[in-house]
Amino acid sequence: MPHLRLEYSPGVEDMINLDALCAALQTAMMKTGVFPAAGSRVKALRCDYWRMADRHPQNHFVGLELSVASGRPTAVLAKAGKAIFDAAQTALADLLAGGHFALAMEIREIDPELSWKANPIHDRMTAKK
Repeated sequence: MPHLRLEYSPGVEDMINLDALCAALQTAMMKTGVFPAAGSRVKALRCDYWRMADRHPQNHFVGLELSVASGRPTAVLAKAGKAIFDAAQTALADLLAGGHFALAMEIREIDPELSWKANPIHDRMTAKK
């Protein structure tokens, strides 16, 4: 963990470089010092079916959901979340200035009893050091 999921409206991929946005957000996640690199993921998913606000054809959105393992203090997650959100706002500043774009983010803690993982990447990265 963490896994950052971006959901975005169709057309956003024509307005911004999604790969650069994913890279900027992963960099922001790692700079917090809160999350392990081996478990970090940033995934962008286009929402082909959606409705928003007044249904104006120029409306667009990016929604961020950061899923993290439970156990970190709320203050630590809030500080990390703000840093990631700030990076998103910077990367999407032009769209936010246009009046037809919404950006939102939330952090979701995963219950460890309801989560299963198989990830040898941690072992590989540890062995490299």
